[in-house]
Amino acid sequence: MSEDPFVRPVDDTASDAIEAIGDELALFDDWMDRYQYIIELGRKLPPFPAAWADDAHRVPGCQSQVWLEARVDAGGRMFFAGASDAAIVCGLVALLLRVYSGRDPEEILATQPGFLSDLGLVQALSTNRGNGVEAMARAIRSVAAQAKEG
Repeated sequence: MSEDPFVRPVDDTASDAIEAIGDELALFDDWMDRYQYIIELGRKLPPFPAAWADDAHRVPGCQSQVWLEARVDAGGRMFFAGASDAAIVCGLVALLLRVYSGRDPEEILATQPGFLSDLGLVQALSTNRGNGVEAMARAIRSVAAQAKEG
């Protein structure tokens, strides 16, 4: 594989990532501009390998097709790769991976997905999309819980 599909953290901690996302979203006056910004984030995700776009990687509970892959490095940090067939959902995947990828399982589990509601993201989405974002966050946290136990 020529390009690493796993998202590398740009913020020091999950909390820093949530704060930065909040600051970035606050720059826009309305939700249409925020949606455009979120879609752009999705376009910047590392390329997701086509071989992973299968049922084994699919996140259940999402209206759109969403795929997720996780890897734990030698230091115990978890890295995630993700993709979706819907542009806005790809952006939401990018937001989640910015918060959770590159963290250890303890930090992932300590970072409640409530930040999605706190930032107004869940409320601004259709019910199905909001449920899908929450399903993605649950999937990430479930993998972290398994890694912590394993």
